[in-house]
Amino acid sequence: MKTISYSQFGDADVLQMTEVVTPSVTDKTVLIKVKAVSINPLDWKIRNGEMKLMSGSKFPKKIGIDFSGVVEDTGNSIKSYKKGDQVFGLLNVFKGGALAEYIVAEEKDIAPKPKKISFEQAAAAPVVGSATIQIFQTLVSVQRGSEILINGGSGGIGMFAIQIAKMKGAIVTAVVSTSGLKVAKDWGSDFVIDYRKDDVLKAGKLYDIIIDLSNKMPYTKATTILKSSATYVHTAPGPKEIISSFLTNIFSNKKYKVLMLKPSLSYLITLTKYIDLGLSILVSKGYPFNDFKKAYTEVPKEQTIGKAVIVVGEETIESVSAIEP
Repeated sequence: MKTISYSQFGDADVLQMTEVVTPSVTDKTVLIKVKAVSINPLDWKIRNGEMKLMSGSKFPKKIGIDFSGVVEDTGNSIKSYKKGDQVFGLLNVFKGGALAEYIVAEEKDIAPKPKKISFEQAAAAPVVGSATIQIFQTLVSVQRGSEILINGGSGGIGMFAIQIAKMKGAIVTAVVSTSGLKVAKDWGSDFVIDYRKDDVLKAGKLYDIIIDLSNKMPYTKATTILKSSATYVHTAPGPKEIISSFLTNIFSNKKYKVLMLKPSLSYLITLTKYIDLGLSILVSKGYPFNDFKKAYTEVPKEQTIGKAVIVVGEETIESVSAIEP
């Protein structure tokens, strides 16, 4: 089978397609024929060597975290799945390996693919959907009427955060680029700000929660538009931000929370419930498996609306253009 790996840190050119033996199941694992794999910032941050403390420096490394596919084989102890079942899920965040024709996953890492959505949409959901649910379940308390600012609202987490916040009864303001205005409105934002035209820091409005998805609104700036007892969430923290958040939370009622994604089967189950309720998943760009270098060259440089995926196998890329339920 074909898989994508790399033997040194670097840009997309270090990625290589190699032929390896198709993995076999063990007693408690599932063999999955991969249909689609999502592209995430974590992929290139790890590949570039920005996260060595978490990912380590041992090579070769594989790439790709969340995926969708069809069960091909199961271990003897697996009772919840059988050959032919459609699933979605995510592998170890720092080890990856989903970008391959076949993968082996543990039962806790997968869930039945929601019937309402395509394989491409399903692959786009686990990482950003789990991140959003983790934010709302563990980092902030959303009440009906809570004022939430989502900075960078047209990407993957923004897509889920806007819709889930609205389902919880929040009043949502999304800050996006001009190209993201329409989708932010379509996903339910009450107010949408084009950062190229208006500065949300000067708008005179205060928020209960600010979620920074763009990595361009540090806590020191966000605190000026937080209410006296409120929460700021940093979704891509480094060591500096983690230490700063700890110290800030000791002395301030304006809390500084950081997202450290911890995948959970419960998040996939909750995510499925939201999808069944009509949560929209936009896959705005797709690449054939053989164009993996092109995908990992283009996506980091662009402001992807919604999500981008790589289609694995015999599916045609025509099915990937701007998919929504």
